[in-house]
Amino acid sequence: MNMELSRRRFMVGASAGLAGTTLGALGFGELEQAYAIAIRPFKLTNTTETRNTCTYCAVGCGIIMYSHGDLKKGEKSEIFHIEGDADHPTNRGTLCPKGAALLDMVHAETRLKYPMVRKPGSDKFERVSWEVALDRIARLMKDDRDKNFIAKNSDGVTVNRWLSTGFLAASATTNETAWATYKVVRSAGMLAFDNQARV
Repeated sequence: MNMELSRRRFMVGASAGLAGTTLGALGFGELEQAYAIAIRPFKLTNTTETRNTCTYCAVGCGIIMYSHGDLKKGEKSEIFHIEGDADHPTNRGTLCPKGAALLDMVHAETRLKYPMVRKPGSDKFERVSWEVALDRIARLMKDDRDKNFIAKNSDGVTVNRWLSTGFLAASATTNETAWATYKVVRSAGMLAFDNQARV
C-alpha cells in the first residue's frame, strides 16, 4: 500500500491527536465512566445485595449477588446479576471466566438444589428434606465409627483412629470455618482428610 502523506496532512493529523489527548488529560475523556456511574444506582434500585464466595475453585473470590423480590413480603427472590466484590481482599472485584458466568450456574435447570437419595434397588434418586439427609449422614457415620474405631494399636499405645471414613471439606471457606472443620474431623479420629482444591 503506497500512501502519499504531505506535510500539511501530517500536521492536521498530529494536531487532532494532540487535541484529543489534551482533552483526555483535562478530564473530558471519562464521560462514559461518569455516565455509567449515574445509571448504575437506578439499575440496582430496590434490589437486595448479598455478599458471598465464588463456588468454583480454591481461590475463594468474593462476589456480590443482586436479587429482586422481598422475602419479608412473601415474594420469591431471584438473582439477576452477579459481580466481583471490589472490597474483597482476594480478587478485589475481578472474576475469572467461570466466576463471571456464575449467573448461568445459578439458573441452570440441571443444578442440584436439594438433598437426594437413591434407595437400595431403585434406579432413580428421590428428594428428601435436609433433616432426613443430615440425620441419615449422622447415623451412618456413628455406626461406621462404632464398628471400625481403633482406640489402641498393637503395642497398646492410644491412637484413636477411624480409618474407614474420610472427609472432603470446602476449600473456599473462612479460616474460622476451616479450623472448626479440622477440629471436628480430627477429634472424630479421621485420618483421610482433604479439600476440593486438590480434586
